[in-house]
Amino acid sequence: MPESKPKIREVIVVEGRYDKNTLSQVVDALIFETGGFSIFHNAEKMRALRVLAEERGVILLTDPDGAGFVIRNHLKGILPPERVRQAYIPAVKGKESRKKIASRQGLLGVEGMTPSVILAALERAGATVDSPDAVSDLTAADFFRLGLSGKPGSAALRRRLAESLDLPAAISQSDLRRILSFLLPAGELERLVSELTTAENCDRIAHAAAEENMPT
Repeated sequence: MPESKPKIREVIVVEGRYDKNTLSQVVDALIFETGGFSIFHNAEKMRALRVLAEERGVILLTDPDGAGFVIRNHLKGILPPERVRQAYIPAVKGKESRKKIASRQGLLGVEGMTPSVILAALERAGATVDSPDAVSDLTAADFFRLGLSGKPGSAALRRRLAESLDLPAAISQSDLRRILSFLLPAGELERLVSELTTAENCDRIAHAAAEENMPT
C-alpha cells in the first residue's frame, strides 16, 4: 500500500499549474496558483489569498529564479507577516522535460523538483502537518445536499457564498469545495448556507411585495 501524503495545514502558494500538479502528488494541501505576475493585477485573487492567509496561514513556494523572488517578495509585502512562511527549493541547473528550452536563468522550477526536495523545503519552512482526518473534504454530494449544485439557483447561491467569504465570485465549483474544506470548520458551512438562503428568500418576498404595490 502506498504511503499516504502528508496533510499540510497551511495554504501553499506556487506560480503555475505545473508546479501545482507536481506539489499535489507530494502533499495533501490547498495549493494556490498565482498565475505568475498576473496576480499583481487581480484584486479578487489577492483578496482571496489574504482571506486564506488569515484563516490557514500560507507558505510561499516559488521558483528559485528572479521572477520567483519578485513574486515572493511582492506577496510577502502585502500579506500579514505573522501568517506567512517561506519555503525555498535549491537553485539547480536544468530544464523540465516538457520545455523545449530552459528558463532564462537555466534553473529548474518547483515542477522539476523531486518529492524529497519539496518535502525538505516544506519542513524547513515549518509547515504544519495535520493528522489524516484533520480536514474532511467536501464532496459533490455535500454540495448537492446543501443546494450548492444541481438545483435551481445553485449557481447564484455559490456566488453569494463565495462573495460572503471574500472569494472570487467566478471561482469554479471544484475549487470552491476544496477551499471551503480547509476554510470552514464542521457545521459552519451549513449555518452560512442557511443564512444566505434565508436572506435570499427574504429578498424575493420583499421584491414580490414591492412589485404588487407598484402603480399600474
